Amino acid sequence: MLLNFVILYLLASIAVGLWFARRVKNTEDYAVAGRSLPLSVVIATTFATWFAAETVIGIPAKFLRGGMAATVEDPWGASMCLILVGLFFARKLYPMSLLTINDFYRVHYGKTVELFCSVVDILSYLGWVAAQITALGVVFSLITDGKITPRDGAFIGTAVVLIYTIYGGMWSVAVTDFLQMIIIVLGLVGIAIISGNMAGGPAKVFELAADRELLHFFPAWNFHEIMFFIGSGITIMLGSIPQQDIFQRIMSSKNVQVAVWGPLIGGTGYLLFAMVPMFIVTSSLIIMPSEAAALLQTETGSQEVLPTLIVDHMPKYAQVMFFGALLSAIMSTASATILAPSTVFVQNLLKHFWPAMTDRQELRLMRYTVLAFTAIVLTYAILMEGTSVYDLVSTTYQLPVVGAFVPLVCGLYWKRANNRGAIASILCGVSTWILFMVTPLGELFPQQLAGLIMAVIGMVVGSLASGSRAES
Repeated sequence: MLLNFVILYLLASIAVGLWFARRVKNTEDYAVAGRSLPLSVVIATTFATWFAAETVIGIPAKFLRGGMAATVEDPWGASMCLILVGLFFARKLYPMSLLTINDFYRVHYGKTVELFCSVVDILSYLGWVAAQITALGVVFSLITDGKITPRDGAFIGTAVVLIYTIYGGMWSVAVTDFLQMIIIVLGLVGIAIISGNMAGGPAKVFELAADRELLHFFPAWNFHEIMFFIGSGITIMLGSIPQQDIFQRIMSSKNVQVAVWGPLIGGTGYLLFAMVPMFIVTSSLIIMPSEAAALLQTETGSQEVLPTLIVDHMPKYAQVMFFGALLSAIMSTASATILAPSTVFVQNLLKHFWPAMTDRQELRLMRYTVLAFTAIVLTYAILMEGTSVYDLVSTTYQLPVVGAFVPLVCGLYWKRANNRGAIASILCGVSTWILFMVTPLGELFPQQLAGLIMAVIGMVVGSLASGSRAES
């Protein structure tokens, strides 16, 4: 029953995605769904893109091993990213009618900054997409009781996502996200109810979490712990803001009000609902204490606590609910994170070498790039086998924090920001980040926070020293 359900679900996803692919007539349709999505779809596609493999597998594992404090990066920082975008960025960016976030860097600072931030944007997606592909492989292996290896499962799942993304672009991604969000919510709420009852009621689950000090959020009150806590918090909170996937959801909105409220509601919903997998995995400590204790001995083993609970201790209908929700979470994120860097590559890199390309040629190249990027990320996921899903995601956001965030904020909010300031910000931020990453300094102070501080200093000093906006 479980395997049949998964096959039907995958076929249905392809069918829905290809149906809405008929609406793609030009690059604007492909990249930002013709700027026509209503609030409900923008909320859904924002929520579904954020609610990914790490939310269902990675975050619960971190929570069991380190408590709520270990999840400051995701979901706390990740949800705050969306809320900050709704509060401070959407209203300013939406009227610009740009196709990618990196178009902003070209308009405000010139081609040099645009090219660098575009490369940063593309590279930052490698770990995120690889995490989804890795999780797809694990899901197929679990569903088939090992008859399909994780690597073969990764190929199968990626092929399904690729089919509707390559043809339908943002239209297919948004509509499938909407349907997948419904499955995520219904599936995980159902599992939470079942697991809570099996554990003796929600009160017992919360009591156990409190007894094990899993609900403590703030770190010990010393400089080192506080700085690394802040460093973790800002990684996704700030690193995701200058990225194409969230920008596409802003620009796909049918008006500025939708662009503002979509991320606000989606981010709030993500934070609240990310607690559900934490509750489920905590109940496993009561339902299967010895198995959970054994799995928690290693970081990769801790990722298997939740799937083990479902496969070994839940009825078949509950397994269908869980794997339906998990596949929805993974596929919604994978499709978005494959589309975003492909759009940036054509619009902000390739177009400089072929400025005379027509809209039809650009659309075709975007589809080819989706295929190529998928192949690259699949290879990267295979090479990174054994790395935790959570770590694959979190390490990808540090470069945008130190390289792209400050030029975006200053370009929107500081009139003195200019090309030289942006270049100085990038050089200071990235070089400091690398220095702390490859030396013992990174053990004394978080590398991403050090890079961010120097990026701010570089922007201020560079802009004030040059006096007027210069273009490169």
